[in-house]
Amino acid sequence: MQEPQSFPIIETKRLLLREITRSDAANIFAIHGDPKVMRWFGADPLPDLTAAENLIQKFAKTRTEPMTGTRWAIELRSNPGLIGTCGFFDWNSEWRKCLLGYELAPQAQGSGYMSEALQSVLSWGFENMVLNRVEALIHPDNLASLKIAKRLGFIEEGRLRQVGFWRGQFHDMLQFSLLRSERP
Repeated sequence: MQEPQSFPIIETKRLLLREITRSDAANIFAIHGDPKVMRWFGADPLPDLTAAENLIQKFAKTRTEPMTGTRWAIELRSNPGLIGTCGFFDWNSEWRKCLLGYELAPQAQGSGYMSEALQSVLSWGFENMVLNRVEALIHPDNLASLKIAKRLGFIEEGRLRQVGFWRGQFHDMLQFSLLRSERP
């Protein structure tokens, strides 16, 4: 796959999925600096705004050669401003697979926004990245994320013991996947 010329903007009924920019740093920090939100994310909370700016640069670098993924800002069409992010990382173009990652600000949780965003992002990935398999690693206690994955058709494949390390301890993760042939 060739690198896209411009960032792929996706619109859903309620959401605009767009490129994450430096102007999103405060909202990224509000989410990624919140220990409660980050307890399941797989990384320690960000310490400051500079770390949020660095994370935005890291997300942007996934779209450069070699392309390893794409991460979208999620915002409400009715109220601009980043409320979360979602996207692909660790893309293996030869194997036609990647990992899915996502997070949402606490005030936006429970409204179906992430399911809506991920449905569109998954469709984009299967079509534009020629994916056959999308994987998700989810903490066994992250009930909301487990529910989203199952709603989207992901199949649980097993437990990866102590595969993650954040906040000073090892964590088990559940391995999920969605195949092109299984898409709802």
